[in-house]
Amino acid sequence: MKNITLLKAAVRVHPTLSKVIGPLQSRFFQYDFVPRDPNAKPKRYKYPALYDPYGPRPPPSDKVVELAERIAALAPEERRQIGPMLKERLNLPKTQEISTEGMELGGGGGGGAAGAGKVEEKKVEKTAFDVKLEKFDAAAKIKVIKEVRAFTNLGLKEAKDLVEKTPVLVKQGITKEEANEIIEKIKAAGGVAVME
Repeated sequence: MKNITLLKAAVRVHPTLSKVIGPLQSRFFQYDFVPRDPNAKPKRYKYPALYDPYGPRPPPSDKVVELAERIAALAPEERRQIGPMLKERLNLPKTQEISTEGMELGGGGGGGAAGAGKVEEKKVEKTAFDVKLEKFDAAAKIKVIKEVRAFTNLGLKEAKDLVEKTPVLVKQGITKEEANEIIEKIKAAGGVAVME
């Protein structure tokens, strides 16, 4: 009995605690617990429209604003000359060209500098080839499907669907010898295949 009274005296209970959390729950071990008003609405915080992790920045000086306006007023040809001129004046290191060997890049036409770089490059010999089934005789369709199944490891239905979609790539990324063998087999079966 004495221990219980000591325990009650040691642990202070907020007067409205029993109303907020109910009679069966206890928060004795959370000494910093402050009961929330059950009728209170949640606070709404305003988030900034644009988050800048470095904090607010000072506005640009008048010189910078004037310079930006003068650059914007220049002709497009003159604007293109600003970057290289600044690199030269500020002694910035020259940027190195990134090797694009082995990558397919879109766009056929390029600038004058890109065209000059391509002329200097050596012609790289192609090592991986694709075999494309162009057409086949209707009478030899079953033979062509069997040949396609033999070198693609496809099931009957998948091989049939593939052959019916002609012209279609049937094998990709193989050596020249393998491609020639596949072309000969398809030709013998009654189809026409080409190497790309």
